[in-house]
Amino acid sequence: EVQLVESGGGLVQAGGSLRLSCAASGFTWHDYAITWFRQAPEKEREAIACIGLEDGSTMYADSVKGRFTISSDSAKRTVDLQMNSLKPEDTAVYYCAADGSWAGTVPAEFYNNMDYWGKGTLVTVSS
Repeated sequence: EVQLVESGGGLVQAGGSLRLSCAASGFTWHDYAITWFRQAPEKEREAIACIGLEDGSTMYADSVKGRFTISSDSAKRTVDLQMNSLKPEDTAVYYCAADGSWAGTVPAEFYNNMDYWGKGTLVTVSS
């Protein structure tokens, strides 16, 4: 059974940092890519960062580029999202998702059709 479990969310002041973690199990690590999504209240879900677990390739949405960093640890089977310089508009539920369509590298562009999803962790950034 595939499981993706997010952790690390919480309340932080604007300008602060948080590190989210996605613990992954139940699939062949190097065959997949992991994408972090977020969904703010009354807004559409947004893909913000992706990492290929085979080659370590990464991609970022413009909204987080330069502030967020995605990384993976195959030994721990975790994918982290380091979030710096947080803004109130970063407030959202953050989800990690796994997709095996790209043989462990990142796709050409973000898309929503993932194989597996976590249940999310809430990040609240106060002004």
